[in-house]
Amino acid sequence: MHNLLKGKRGIITGALDQNSIAWKVAEKAHEQGATFVLTNAPIAMRMGEIKNLAEKTNSEIIPADATNVDDLANLYTKAQEILGGKIDFVLHSIGMSVNIRKNIPYTESNYDYFMKGIDVSALSLHKMLSVAMKMDAISEGGSVVALTYMAAQRTYPFYTDMADIKAMLESIARSFGYHYGVEKKVRVNTVSQSPTKTTAGTGIKGFGDFYSYADSISPLGNADAESCADYCITLFSDLTRMVTMQNLFHDGGYSSTGVSFDVMDKFATE
Repeated sequence: MHNLLKGKRGIITGALDQNSIAWKVAEKAHEQGATFVLTNAPIAMRMGEIKNLAEKTNSEIIPADATNVDDLANLYTKAQEILGGKIDFVLHSIGMSVNIRKNIPYTESNYDYFMKGIDVSALSLHKMLSVAMKMDAISEGGSVVALTYMAAQRTYPFYTDMADIKAMLESIARSFGYHYGVEKKVRVNTVSQSPTKTTAGTGIKGFGDFYSYADSISPLGNADAESCADYCITLFSDLTRMVTMQNLFHDGGYSSTGVSFDVMDKFATE
């Protein structure tokens, strides 16, 4: 199908480099006829390659700190001015754990770092939704998608405080999804993606081994960033206009599989 997002306007956060899911979403949204602005925190923009993506997708960049309400108000205001109307879709692809970056064990978490991670990775979604609702910046029937991981439901020791933070992110999507649905029919969902070889993902200790394990469990194998982007596009489109407040697993069947023959074979004693 083509032109699934023709005429739609969006905001895409978190595109850092060509490995990031947000980058792939921007490419796919452009292919499907959408116009959008790109945004990231100023420090992330200096580290990444977002200008190349903006040129490729004919998009403008609006720097914004997603933890700052004034920055978000400016983001929505400028986005509507640039795009010529209300926003139809928003991608929340924002995540950061200082505890993980500094290799601090979960049981010894630095609580100041923990709170920073909550603010950046979870409360930022609440702030983005709250500011949008107050400004009436998202069109009726619009769609907001946030990226998450199933460590919110199961324990993965290496994911440390981000597991708790993602659980909060998913809860915000459900809670705010109710209110925004009643108010403006705006949909709010989270996509729980396979372990993915992004800059953030590969920075987690033990990621390579776990990536192979998940790939061995999943009947379809791990879902890559490009296929995740395809899924996000369907959630931005009118084809999913009655889907909201859901945590949607996009993981090749990993989340529903207890064990696979492949993994059992690796532990066979005979």
